[in-house]
Amino acid sequence: MKQCEKGAIGLDTPLARYAPSPLTDADPRFDTITARHVLSHTTGFQNIRSGDDPLKIHFQPGSQFAYSGEGYWYLQSILSRLAGRENPNDCGEYEAGVRICATDIDSFLKRNLLVPFGMKASGYVWNDDLARHASRPHDVSGKPLPKSQPKATDAARYAAMGGLHTTSADYAQFLIEVLAPKPADAYRLNKRNHDEMLTPQIRLKEGEKVDDADAWALGWAIRQRPTGDIILHSGGQSGFRSLTMGSVPRKSGFVMLTNSDNGGNVLFHPALAAALNPLFTK
Repeated sequence: MKQCEKGAIGLDTPLARYAPSPLTDADPRFDTITARHVLSHTTGFQNIRSGDDPLKIHFQPGSQFAYSGEGYWYLQSILSRLAGRENPNDCGEYEAGVRICATDIDSFLKRNLLVPFGMKASGYVWNDDLARHASRPHDVSGKPLPKSQPKATDAARYAAMGGLHTTSADYAQFLIEVLAPKPADAYRLNKRNHDEMLTPQIRLKEGEKVDDADAWALGWAIRQRPTGDIILHSGGQSGFRSLTMGSVPRKSGFVMLTNSDNGGNVLFHPALAAALNPLFTK
């Protein structure tokens, strides 16, 4: 959103203007995909490509919702192309044989968001601090799993799709910036763009709903309630489950991170929901 505000890209400008298509065919619908479509998960891309399910557009962009990590990766690759650097000598092969070369996305996001927001323990590439402090993940039986140690090529593929290593305190700093934003500056959005980020873009049909959300904004799921909209986003990687929710009118919210595949049993337990309810209602 800040890059759109700065004019580096247009929120409603076809992304084909900035970078070639990642598709293997010449689907004309690709030329209509915009950053707004990516951020609201309406590109038509599937979540993650595979050898059996190559990247393709499944519906007219903007017409319906389908959560897509691939869309976020493509937007990340465009920002890296326009404002970052790529190392053609450090590349790797990922899903369906896609070749990804290392970029400076880790330092770019630290410089433009993480450090200005006070998130000094957060990042996307494994380092000594993460090696000392990162939690060990666990499977559903409680068995410890190996710690992921992402390289620069991994960040170039997964950073925007769920590659953030963070702490609850750091992510709370980010949530506070969304719920009670400081005045616009080189890193923070002006009011118009901040409001646009949290404005529902598409309503979710019954079969499309994620985390009981009613709509999707630009990066955030939205629960529309009589007492006011609640923004939220959950996360799930092998051995980890997480959830954050917030009420902009009340400037209240929470961040919960768990290092277990059973974390969802805690995050979505009815007793916990009842305990947290006063954060969002009078």
